[in-house]
Amino acid sequence: MKKIFFLINILILFFYQLSAQNKVFYAGEELNYKVYYGWINAGKAKLILEETKFNDKDFFHAKAIGYSTGITDKLYKVYDVYESFFDKKTCFPEKSIRNISESSYRSYNEVIYNHKENSLLSTKSGLHENLPSPIFDMLSAFYSIRINKFNDLEIGDILEINTFFSDKNFLLRIRFIGIEKIKTDLGKFECYKFSPVVEVGRVFDTKDDVSIWISKDENFIPIRIRFNLFLGSINCDLENYKLK
Repeated sequence: MKKIFFLINILILFFYQLSAQNKVFYAGEELNYKVYYGWINAGKAKLILEETKFNDKDFFHAKAIGYSTGITDKLYKVYDVYESFFDKKTCFPEKSIRNISESSYRSYNEVIYNHKENSLLSTKSGLHENLPSPIFDMLSAFYSIRINKFNDLEIGDILEINTFFSDKNFLLRIRFIGIEKIKTDLGKFECYKFSPVVEVGRVFDTKDDVSIWISKDENFIPIRIRFNLFLGSINCDLENYKLK
């Protein structure tokens, strides 16, 4: 379960391309997902967006919660919370929080960003300087991708983005596969399909063992994430949602 939630958090970071004004998400939005392995319900995840004031400025406050359910909760209890305070126009993060509870493991960290100086301050690892610009946390990157269009992508294109996650700067790379229609419990969705460039031989057997589908509409919502493993696949599917 720890790897599952880590990969879910990482995958949604790959899609950043800074561009237009936000017309696709608003305060009050909530996206709810289910995580399942075959017939086993393994967990839930939700993404909540609100408005708030931070340092006397108006920001979006996003919160992501992922937790185990059912038999998985008995075997390996997970309750992870991520928060981000980010600019309503640029989606640049001002502050992020990572609060992890996975079995007996606990971790809490806050990060303050200084985009003018290309630096950030982590309560766990201290000052990080000379960072690539722009740089995003997990949640601000997720919302930034949804104010962008993918119409100019060609099959095989690889996107890259520098992100800061788990006290490390990651160069993330993802490949555009094409347009695909998928069927879920909510119905059929036409989606952009992507596959991150993963390191073969550790968790995954081939470079296509992880896939993510983004709705091909005006909202660009992640509909499904799939992890192909040795004995089947793990899916994270959109279960219900409120856009505003």
